[in-house]
Amino acid sequence: MKTRKIVLSRNELVQALAERRAKNEKIVLANGCFDILHVGHVRYLAGARAEGDVLVVAINSDEGVRKLKGKGRPVLPENERAELVAALESVDYVIIFDEPNVEPLLEALQPNVHTKGTDYTAETVPERAVAERFGIRVAIVGDAKNHSTRELLAKLARNESAGKKNG
Repeated sequence: MKTRKIVLSRNELVQALAERRAKNEKIVLANGCFDILHVGHVRYLAGARAEGDVLVVAINSDEGVRKLKGKGRPVLPENERAELVAALESVDYVIIFDEPNVEPLLEALQPNVHTKGTDYTAETVPERAVAERFGIRVAIVGDAKNHSTRELLAKLARNESAGKKNG
């Protein structure tokens, strides 16, 4: 299955990117939890892909999502989230990471561009200093932050509550 081949370990990804870099391809790194895939994610990743030739998506591990998002998260386990993201046409490689941010990945992978969604500004990107140190351009991409997994889960909970009251 295509999606399985592009979900790589850190060492495998470093090797794959070295081959792509040797072809003078511009590498872009995007990251996120991608807990329940929604249109905001798709637009973010399409925007990230437009910044270069190769799109690498770093997905927070289950433990990382729990630390960031709290109780009840993630909804989907990391391997399933990785497989869903890997199936998107804009995505070339996926890696699951356990660190609190992607600074170690920026250092290891040294992409040309590091993208963040529109819920960030150039000044609020947590990894900005590391990106600057390695000459990695930071780009804010995607549509306005009108979509979130948290809001989607809240809507589902409200609908379920309404159904129980009416049922």
